[in-house]
Amino acid sequence: MSGSVRRAVLRAVRLVLIGVPALGTTLLGPAHTPPAGPAGAAGTIVVPPPPARSVVTWAASADRMGDAAGDRSYRLVLRTSSGGTGLRVRVSNAFGDRPLVIGGAYAGLRDSGARLRPGSNRRIVFGGSASVTLAPGEIRYSDRLPGRVPATSDLAVSLYVRDAGGSATGHGMALRTSYATRGDHAAEERDGAYTERLGSWFYLDAVTVDADRGDGGAVVTLGDSITDGWQSSTDKNQRWPDHLARRLRASADSTVTGVANAGISGNRVLADGAAPSALQRLDRDVLSLPGVRTVVLFEGINDIVSHPGVTAAALTAGYREIIDRSHAAGLCVVGATVLPFQGWSEWSLQKEAVRAEVNEWIRTSGAVDAVADFDKVLRSPYDARRILPTFDGGDHLHPNDKGMQAMADSVALQSLECERGR
Repeated sequence: MSGSVRRAVLRAVRLVLIGVPALGTTLLGPAHTPPAGPAGAAGTIVVPPPPARSVVTWAASADRMGDAAGDRSYRLVLRTSSGGTGLRVRVSNAFGDRPLVIGGAYAGLRDSGARLRPGSNRRIVFGGSASVTLAPGEIRYSDRLPGRVPATSDLAVSLYVRDAGGSATGHGMALRTSYATRGDHAAEERDGAYTERLGSWFYLDAVTVDADRGDGGAVVTLGDSITDGWQSSTDKNQRWPDHLARRLRASADSTVTGVANAGISGNRVLADGAAPSALQRLDRDVLSLPGVRTVVLFEGINDIVSHPGVTAAALTAGYREIIDRSHAAGLCVVGATVLPFQGWSEWSLQKEAVRAEVNEWIRTSGAVDAVADFDKVLRSPYDARRILPTFDGGDHLHPNDKGMQAMADSVALQSLECERGR
């Protein structure tokens, strides 16, 4: 996705005003009200959660989000994948150039809209303190929250940003309605104050739990706008990683339960642009997340369609670096083939030849541990350079809901059960 198209997509997403479905019944644990304490110390090191059983249940890769503002509450709605106890949130000032002060944070189960299920909203603390200050570039995990978080549930994380300036950090294309308001309303379970609807997430980039299944692990889907979900239905959890999470949840044999979506619209493997390149953000968005066993590497189309474009040799060299770094961290890599895109404005025979060469490398080089052949699943049997119309979201590049499900259904779940680092 080119930069101009990506900006138009994000403008459209931020205008979406769609209702939100209802939630299940399990509540978070007992309230914990800490004594007043100082804000967190400054620094730029990501401190990982303790390793035992901790697994990422949700993630949204951070990017620069325009101007930050203080004295605002955000009610950020997300969908968990893995269920468990000991919820922790990861807050981020990765793209900030000034300190970020979070004056209060809560997590609860959403009822509908911005309203929470009564009695479910619980205070989140950082080092025992109700507030935390993040230096520019800093990322911080909260303390564990008592109680259980159900799998595949709508979780609302409410953050009161007391002070912020400069660049905000967040995820632009949430395809999920969240809410905001002026002042401190993070502790409120009612929805009256939350009059502003958002199509983005702010300052929250991961949520972890101690997994229900004793040997629980996670998969990270590293990708671009297709993984981010563009052309899938807003507020319906129809991205292909969402469908994959449902398959894993339904499988009695799978020990992988968490799915972290590390897709960013417009992202490239080799060059910065729409967020840092996949090579640049790999450590923060993939390798630092707890419980991860496998990475599904599904990027490359934006490198191919860029001007003047890339060679297959350059792109596969980038893949090799991601694969080598993931292997060094004990993770397996599933390589996903690049989808056909004839009909997209930037298609050409030369770029099609690069795509074909790259896909042949993914299938036959032996560099990856397994292959998810999304190209084969979605291409038309009558013209292999085009997406099958029943899977086409309308722009000849991004799949619709049916295409997203077909992609997820084609992933061999056993390929995600990585033993490399265990």
